This record gives sequence, structure tokens and C-alpha cells, in this order.
Amino acid sequence: MKLTLRSIGLIGTLLFGMLFSITFKVPGFVEEMGKDFIQYQIKKKTDQKIEQFKVNNNESKLGQIAAVLYKKNQKKIDIVKEQLKNKANEKMAEVVAEMSDLSCECRKTYSETLKKGFEFKLISLQSANEKLTDFMKSKYMEISTELKRDVRIFTGSNAIIFLLLLLVSFLKPQAIKHLFLPGMLLFTATSIGTVFYIFEQNWLLTIIYNNYLGFAYLGFVGVVFAFLCDIVFNECKITSEVVNGIFEIFGHTATALTPC
Repeated sequence: MKLTLRSIGLIGTLLFGMLFSITFKVPGFVEEMGKDFIQYQIKKKTDQKIEQFKVNNNESKLGQIAAVLYKKNQKKIDIVKEQLKNKANEKMAEVVAEMSDLSCECRKTYSETLKKGFEFKLISLQSANEKLTDFMKSKYMEISTELKRDVRIFTGSNAIIFLLLLLVSFLKPQAIKHLFLPGMLLFTATSIGTVFYIFEQNWLLTIIYNNYLGFAYLGFVGVVFAFLCDIVFNECKITSEVVNGIFEIFGHTATALTPC
């Protein structure tokens, strides 16, 4: 039991520590890993930008006339929007190929643009086509930068929590049975993440990239950390209660744990 637990801690620390280190030492690692995900996000944001186009309807007669004309020509406008989306899709591979080239000066250009807060308004659907490429390149840098940050948070926090599990197993050897709860939680989460990475990589990146799911995972890490703190500083009292509650549900009261 002790060997299994420490093996989980050691393997998890080495695995996530190595991945965290690679994101710094291997330029383009995250972008290459998440190329399909980045492309999907660019398409999503570009389509949303095109769909946002509408004529402002203000109180002036000119605004009212424009709104009426817009309504009458809705079908034509929808067709133009669809054409813009198709053109954007055609350019997508070219944009991703250019922006993923780490030696391209365009990366520096659009990184600076991103810092300044690049944005454009679709004043005319016809003229928008000229600006879509710039928009997509800017979004590439934005998404890849955010994804890299989130992957580092994900791998770094996992490396730290596995390291803590390993250290606590040496600091509190009498609490090995209690440590199995946070250990199994970490092992299960890592196993699920591994399966997602191998078979559904975009799903894993979506979990890491999406703020709501990301906060949920940080909450999970917080729960594991709380168990470790209870074991180190609170004599395993809460952990014992939780584990004993689980044992009671399955009728294993004879194997109940006591605080240590």
C-alpha cells in the first residue's frame, strides 16, 4: 500500500513536472499539440464576429431607414454572411500555418496588436472580408497565448499536488491508509485526463481552456489539498470521518479508520 501510494505521487510529480517544463523549453509545443483546438476556436470566434453585424437602429430618420432596408435585405445579408464564413474557412489553414511558424515576424506583430487590444467593427459586410485575415491572426495569438497559460496552470498545479502527496507519505507514514483517499482521487483524475488526451484531445483542451470547467478542476485540486492539510495538521480527523462514511455505505465498518 505504501509503495503504491508513493509510486502514484512520484509518477504524477515527474509526469506533470516534465509537461510543465516542456511548455517553457520546447517552443511551439502547446500550439502543435492544440493545433486543431486552436483552429476550431478561431472559426468559432470568426463566425460569431460575422453574425454580430447589424445596422444600428437609432432615433434618427436615417437610422430608421437603414433598419428598414436591412430588414428587407435580410436574406441577401445572410447570404453574404455565409459567403464570408466560407472564405474565412478557406483562409483558415493558411492563417494557422503562417502563425504556427515560430520564425515568422507576423507573430511579433500580432502579439503587439494583441497587447493594444485589437478589434474591428463590421461597418460593411463587403469590406469585412479584407479584415477577416487580420482578425483571425490576432485570434490565433490570443487563443494560443491563453491556452499556453492554462496548460501551464493545469500541469503546474498537478505537479505540486502530486509532490505534496509524495512528501506527506514520508512525513506521516502512519497515515498511509488515510492518504489513499486523496491519492485515488488524483489517480482517477489523471487516468481520465490521459484517456481524453489519447482519444479525445480537444475535449481535454476544452476542459483546460474553458473558465468554468477550469475553476471546477481547481476546486477539485482544492479538495485534495484540503485532505492533505487535514492529514498533516488535523490528525486525519476529517479524512477519517469521510473514509468511514464511505466504508459504512458499502458495509465495511470493520475496516474503519481512526485519527492519527
